Amino acid sequence: MSRIAIIGAGAWGTGLAVVLGRKGLHQVRVWAHERDVCESINRDHVNHRFLPSAHIPESVSASNDLALVLGGAEIIVSVMPSQHCRALFGRMRPLMDRNVLIVSATKGLEEGSLLRMSEVIADALRDDNNNLAPRIGALSGPSFAQEVARGDPTAITVASADPDLLRTIQQEFSDASFRVYTNGDIAGVELGGALKNIIAIAAGICDGLSLGHNSIAALITRGLAEMTRLVIACGGRAETMAGLAGLGDLVLTCTGGLSRNRSVGVELGRGKKLPEIIAGMHGMVAEGVFTTTAAVGLAHARGVEMPITEQMHAILHEGKSPREAIQELMTRTGKSESA
Repeated sequence: MSRIAIIGAGAWGTGLAVVLGRKGLHQVRVWAHERDVCESINRDHVNHRFLPSAHIPESVSASNDLALVLGGAEIIVSVMPSQHCRALFGRMRPLMDRNVLIVSATKGLEEGSLLRMSEVIADALRDDNNNLAPRIGALSGPSFAQEVARGDPTAITVASADPDLLRTIQQEFSDASFRVYTNGDIAGVELGGALKNIIAIAAGICDGLSLGHNSIAALITRGLAEMTRLVIACGGRAETMAGLAGLGDLVLTCTGGLSRNRSVGVELGRGKKLPEIIAGMHGMVAEGVFTTTAAVGLAHARGVEMPITEQMHAILHEGKSPREAIQELMTRTGKSESA
């Protein structure tokens, strides 16, 4: 029986706990910051705060004691918000087995450093002699936690430069309704998962402004183009953006009613201010809000033009009017579609 630690008990962490627990082949321990979340999972087998619709298998337990959750873990699944990743892994480092497999399921970038989550984890786990080489992969793709937990057929991808990690995670995570593909392009998979959240906010803004399907289709298509430019500039592959972690996740997050990032955009388009929107999310996180600043910084550092991302940054962090941002996107100098 594999021992798996899930660090983060939000909706996605809970959804993955359901997937891994229902196989009956794993001992799954979940770390949650909130004591009431731990209590509800252990007592009621439900995460009342973040995923109340899902029954959690009895093979899953929860604790806010990192040492207890990490003890003996062979696989660690990292599902914390991106802004907490570095600090948490700093706390986890002395508690982890050196041979543990780490899977990052957080879709974001670190502000300041502009690093992807696998890079943040590797950096946080370096010891004083810099001789620790953690085995890290990234899990991404079109996957609403509520539907995953319900057992709806879902396909995602795990990416790593470690072929043994890929085989292990594919085998341990896959079941009849959760199909895991493998990919060697961890940069492309992680960037796709992070950047699509920004485009999803833009898609929500279009909906909030009562714009039609033409606008959303154009936004998704041009959003994918700028995502692909940055992925290539960062060493990823264009074909990754045509797959689950690129186009698949982008379409889901831009069009699905369960998307928190899209929902933030809808409210922005209707005239609400960002602090008010975040206050109404009751602790849930829309990663695109945090990722936008890092994405703009990364694009500038790599010399990549990302007009949609730049306009989302102006709306989210500079108080720009959504209508003005859309107007500027539509009146930019004419371009070739392949440029």
